[in-house]
Amino acid sequence: MDEANNLKVDAGGVNARILAKEAKTDFRRIEGATVKITVRFASAEGKRFYVRFFHTLQLNAHFVSVIARTRLDHADVARAEESIRQQIDQVATALDAALDEVEALFRQHGISTPASYDTVPLDLEVHVLSSSGRRFLEVLAKLDQLMPLLQTLEIHEVVPAETLDLRRAGLKRQVRNAANGARTLATSLRRRMNHLVRREGAEDRVIRTVAEASVTSKGDDESAPSEVAEASAQTGDFTDPTAVGAVIAPIVESEATDAPDASGDVS
Repeated sequence: MDEANNLKVDAGGVNARILAKEAKTDFRRIEGATVKITVRFASAEGKRFYVRFFHTLQLNAHFVSVIARTRLDHADVARAEESIRQQIDQVATALDAALDEVEALFRQHGISTPASYDTVPLDLEVHVLSSSGRRFLEVLAKLDQLMPLLQTLEIHEVVPAETLDLRRAGLKRQVRNAANGARTLATSLRRRMNHLVRREGAEDRVIRTVAEASVTSKGDDESAPSEVAEASAQTGDFTDPTAVGAVIAPIVESEATDAPDASGDVS
């Protein structure tokens, strides 16, 4: 309680509610080393965006950089990584421009003291898994720094409240889009990996069928040419590699078309 002003202020309950609403992100299958960085978020936006988006972005970026690279073409994975970096860098550039603009307005109007929060800040030791995670953490820190400055301009009536609301909403949307973009890329690569698994499984089944048919035909009585001819008509001449390919292709194509996409959680 602020005794001098006869106010009852937050004593940590806000942070507890924010953390309690979000599901715990499962990092138990992540074996990579992490850099520990101490951060502090004071604004409501900084706290909530960290809790909602930071860990999921790290997991999605890890899937793209590590897991997808084990099955997919490295050039495709590199393009996905570059796309994630570009999205994060674009948001960082927009936040830097907004901070420069706000600082100029502070000097122009003689404002020396920014607004501050009465709630307890959220102090954390963040486990940073990749360069994308580090970049996004820096973006969240800039967002947290900007929010009270915009509130200061509103309090001093330097900028209309409606204009500031639109500015805040636009910047938060860009931060959210960067996190969601990483998830979209990870989902796309996961679907491609699942398609490869289904295709390889179909090819294995056809090869086993070919082998079984070959063994059966060798054990048949040579006096039963009609049965051999019937089997050949149904399965093709499996001693010919081109015939094997002709059988594999429609089966694989059918399985790839009929099988539903499976996105699943990030490993």
